[in-house]
Amino acid sequence: MTLFERQFVAAGSAEAPADDTGRMIQMMTGYWVTQVVRTAAELRIADHLHPDGATAAQVAEAESLDPDTTFRFLRACASLGLATSTDGSRFAGTPLLDTLRSDAPGSLRDLALWGGAESHWLPWGRLADAVRAGTTQAEAALDAPFFDWLSANPGEAGVFTNAMSAMTHNLAHQLADVIRLKGTETAVDVGGSGGNLVQTLLQRHPGLTGIVLDLPHVGVEADASAARLGVSDQFAFIGGDFFEKVPAGDVHLLKFVLHDWDDDACVRILRNCREALEPGGRVLVMELLVEEVGTPGLAPMMDLNMMALATGRERSADEFRALFEQAGLKLVDVSPSASVVSVLEAVPA
Repeated sequence: MTLFERQFVAAGSAEAPADDTGRMIQMMTGYWVTQVVRTAAELRIADHLHPDGATAAQVAEAESLDPDTTFRFLRACASLGLATSTDGSRFAGTPLLDTLRSDAPGSLRDLALWGGAESHWLPWGRLADAVRAGTTQAEAALDAPFFDWLSANPGEAGVFTNAMSAMTHNLAHQLADVIRLKGTETAVDVGGSGGNLVQTLLQRHPGLTGIVLDLPHVGVEADASAARLGVSDQFAFIGGDFFEKVPAGDVHLLKFVLHDWDDDACVRILRNCREALEPGGRVLVMELLVEEVGTPGLAPMMDLNMMALATGRERSADEFRALFEQAGLKLVDVSPSASVVSVLEAVPA
């Protein structure tokens, strides 16, 4: 085996390559792993291998798959640390794979499905065109702007909604730790999807009233989530468009909303929030913050995700400050959370 071949093999394993050639090959083939993880999520491999494991034939029978290709797929999963096998025929899931179990608290299954979904995958394939043109190529890839495409494809819109809810589920408690509330306010989760964030706040503050504003099709899931968490009597869903009008409230929550949109759209959203604030109210924006060039972190890569999919971007604290000022708001506090997301607090200027 040549040196290059050994480096290629190392790059395709679960271990980090030791040299730059191996690291580059691992980067080049990273999309293979994305689709392995998405396929494992779609085929519920984590469920089938938990708790006692299964043979490829058993998994194939349960999911109506081809037995031979199922074995080949499970073998690849084992090479990535998603499964183990002591006899070469029976596979057991690992704790890493267990994060995709459909019944696991904080399951990442929906995020895995979204990461390899058509509406996510195809625009990323045109990233170079987005860099050349200076604008998203989602319409070129999907024949419609990203959110319009989702509206016309309810199945994938459901995947997107579930993925955003899963992301919020894993963040909600960490954000709630740094969100200061009086306990008797009305909190409006603007673009709040399934309502995980505001419903987590409702659990912590029994006197709080919570509202989610989002597109009407999200309402069923938001109401069902409120019922599961036992906060239905504190919660309401309002179908609407945050570009048009935002419900009145004491605290307006914007989590991963502004990064979807260009500056002008962000200012419209923020102005609508400002106009709907009760006296003494405030706007809490929860986003990744871009730091100095070269700082390791998720924000620069998420910024490219926005470039590929939508018209938005990730921003620095100073860039948010400028948006707030244009909307008649003033940035008064930035609170890091235990996650990679920070809470920016703004009040009417």
